[in-house]
Amino acid sequence: MARATGGALATIPFAAGSPELNDQGKAALGAVLDALKSDSAARLQIQAFASGGDDQGGQARRLSLSRALAVRGQLIEQGIAATRMDVRALGRTNDGPPDRVDILLVRR
Repeated sequence: MARATGGALATIPFAAGSPELNDQGKAALGAVLDALKSDSAARLQIQAFASGGDDQGGQARRLSLSRALAVRGQLIEQGIAATRMDVRALGRTNDGPPDRVDILLVRR
């Protein structure tokens, strides 16, 4: 059984309405890369969020998916296998900043 190991390994902020991973976000992935390279059994859960009103739930979910895929793509470019990552596009949230991607380390 897989379980997350505590809080987020990294939280990547995004500009409101943007799916683009900025340089600050790319730099924050360094700790994620180190953790995955040091433990070949570790996996990631990429949880993405986006702001939006009650009438924009679908739009927020699509934007959060775009953000999660941007983070995943960057990690793949850095040599992490896609099979070690799970993506969850969660759309709007009332827990924490709305425009972000949380990366959780999961061990089996």
